[in-house]
Amino acid sequence: MAYWLLKTEPSDYAYADLEKDQGTLWDGVANNLALKHLRQIRRGDQALIYHTGGERRVVGIAEVTSDPFPDPERDDPRLVVVEVKPERRLSRPVPLAEIKSHPELRDFDLVRLPRLSVMPVPEAVWNRLLELD
Repeated sequence: MAYWLLKTEPSDYAYADLEKDQGTLWDGVANNLALKHLRQIRRGDQALIYHTGGERRVVGIAEVTSDPFPDPERDDPRLVVVEVKPERRLSRPVPLAEIKSHPELRDFDLVRLPRLSVMPVPEAVWNRLLELD
């Protein structure tokens, strides 16, 4: 199992929407590096859900329920999607400012590449972020 971080604009699709829907197609990824990461995600992996915009915080955990497949809404096989379902909301959202305040997290892609919408989360970083929950 691998760990990932998936970003979403909460005004478009928030973690609460994922909970209400009980699953969704994670789509809309167009950046080449983010697509590369999305193609590496596998069924059973876990993902932190991160709210962008004014919130900028990790808010929940989702389980990936499918391997990547071509986006059915796009006529481009390069553009892939995965299906995810909610696992649990964090008891306390972890803001980006707090993540940045921990020296052991300074090399995490969320801090280094803030515009990347899909990124791997090393196990040590995953565990540390969940300790902050």
